[in-house]
Amino acid sequence: MLDIFRNSAFSVSALTDVVNELKYRPSRIRDLGLFSSTAVSTTSIAIESIGDILQLVKPSPRGAPGETRDMPKRKLQNITIPHFQRDWHVYADEVQGIRALGSETQLRTVQQVVGEKMNANMADFEVTEEHARLGAVKGIVTYADGTTLNLFDQFGVQQQGVIYFDLSAADPADGALREKCVQTIRLARKQLGGLSFGNLHAFVGDNFFDKLLKHPEVRETYKGWSDAQILRESYIGPNRASNPIFEFGGIVWENYGEIDGEGIGVGVEEAHIFPTGVPGLFRTYYGPADYIETVNTLGRRLYSKQWPMPNDKGINGEMQSNALQICTRPKVLLKGSSAASG
Repeated sequence: MLDIFRNSAFSVSALTDVVNELKYRPSRIRDLGLFSSTAVSTTSIAIESIGDILQLVKPSPRGAPGETRDMPKRKLQNITIPHFQRDWHVYADEVQGIRALGSETQLRTVQQVVGEKMNANMADFEVTEEHARLGAVKGIVTYADGTTLNLFDQFGVQQQGVIYFDLSAADPADGALREKCVQTIRLARKQLGGLSFGNLHAFVGDNFFDKLLKHPEVRETYKGWSDAQILRESYIGPNRASNPIFEFGGIVWENYGEIDGEGIGVGVEEAHIFPTGVPGLFRTYYGPADYIETVNTLGRRLYSKQWPMPNDKGINGEMQSNALQICTRPKVLLKGSSAASG
């Protein structure tokens, strides 16, 4: 029976193709298309950063020497691509009742058993990727073992102070909330160093979003609008998700909340604000698996491999991902809060 696992259908290449074709649960950040993916053949990546400095050109006498521009120093950052792995197995007894020598049906049935084993781990890989990408949006990626990748420290930049949105004032000043939104947009533009961007998007926690909805300025904005007009002009068209989402003050506010109740997500009073439409701002790097046959090959999102147990008791298998999620300009990542400022 176990000879079937020597079929090419269970090779590293075939199993990897299967695992990459399996359906994923919806991933909000993936759906937004924020991250551009790059396959690399190494276990780490090197990023060269050159500071963005804009300088005015001073007038000088005609015919005289001009000034020399101060050029920013280049810095090379080496970041290791983290390795994620899940093991699985198929015992001989699990395929005992489907033995049919030379039968294609047998092959397909055993493939179904293997597929079920791999599929059982897919949800965890999906949540892992979403969590890491959300960490990149926040500026600090936290892994399941408690280790972190602080992108502010990695790139040697200072994290901007928290922006406080006073959403609980009993009698807020007219236009104060819109003014705060405009100030936030100006700050993002400054942090980008003059690069153009599409709009600001904010992932916000439950309390932040609820307070925003009840704020007098927001309510006044949408009074008198028909439902169809709100859907057409306020909500975000193809970017809409199952998450509550709308635009106000030039910023798209999306209630991100938690992922599957695992404590992964955005704090209830927090807002994480970032620009969209900036090429290369959020990057995913896929490295190769740690197999002999994948050495110096371009990485793929997921890999799977199987090998026989001692005494042919069954088959061991594994799935793995070697993926790094980063923001290449963490200085532009802004954090807001709906809690009272200290």
